[in-house]
Amino acid sequence: SPCIRYFHKSIQVLSMICGVDEAGKGSVLGPMVVAAVGCMDMDDLIALGVADSKKMSSKHREMISIEIKAKFPFSIVILEADEIDDLRRSMTMNEIVARSHAEALSSLNCKCAYVDACDVNEKRYGETVSSFSPSGCTIISRHKADSLFPPVSAASIIAKVERDRIIEELSQEYGDIGSGYPSDPITVAYLTKFIRHHGHSPGIARSGWETVKNLLHQKNQSSLLDF
Repeated sequence: SPCIRYFHKSIQVLSMICGVDEAGKGSVLGPMVVAAVGCMDMDDLIALGVADSKKMSSKHREMISIEIKAKFPFSIVILEADEIDDLRRSMTMNEIVARSHAEALSSLNCKCAYVDACDVNEKRYGETVSSFSPSGCTIISRHKADSLFPPVSAASIIAKVERDRIIEELSQEYGDIGSGYPSDPITVAYLTKFIRHHGHSPGIARSGWETVKNLLHQKNQSSLLDF
C-alpha cells in the first residue's frame, strides 16, 4: 500500500514472538504511528526495562527506544492524516488500525503476535488483524497488552517516541499544535485559530474528525451571521 512506510532491521526467524501497538489513533492532528517489535525470548526485553510507554518520561522512552532498535527487529508504519481520511471512506477506524497492525507484523515473520485490542471485543479485534495478516501467525489480542506483554510494551515505546518526534517537527513548521489530541486545549486553540483565519482545516488535520467538523460548522455559522 502506498500509505505504508517501513523502517526495520529484518531477520528471517519464524519462531520469533512479536508485539504491536500504535500511538495517535485518536489524534486530530498529525499521523498515527504503529510499531512492531520481535524477540526470541520475552526476558530479553524485560531486561531492558520495557513497560507501558504512557508510564515513562519522554527521556526514558527515548533512551529505551534506542536500545530496542539496536538489539531487536522492528518495523514502523506511519499513516498521515489525509491517508486516514481517505481510508475512512471505506473502512472503520478499528479496521484501519487492525490493517496497520498486520502491515507492521508482516515484515517480521513471527509465529505469534500480541496486539493491543482496539475493539471492546478482544476476540473480534484479533480476528480482524488475522484477516489482514499472512497465514501462519497466531494473533493474540488483549486489552492493555502494552502493560501485559513485553513485546507490546517495546512496540508502544517505539511508536510513542516516533510520533512525538513527528509532532515536534510539525510544531516547528506550523507553530505550537500541542499534542495533536482533541482533549488538548493547545491543539483545539490552534485548530480554532487556523479555521477562523483560513476557512478550512490545515493539511495536518484529520478532516473527518468531529472536532474539525464542529469548528468548521461554527465558522460557517459565524460567516452567515456576519452576512
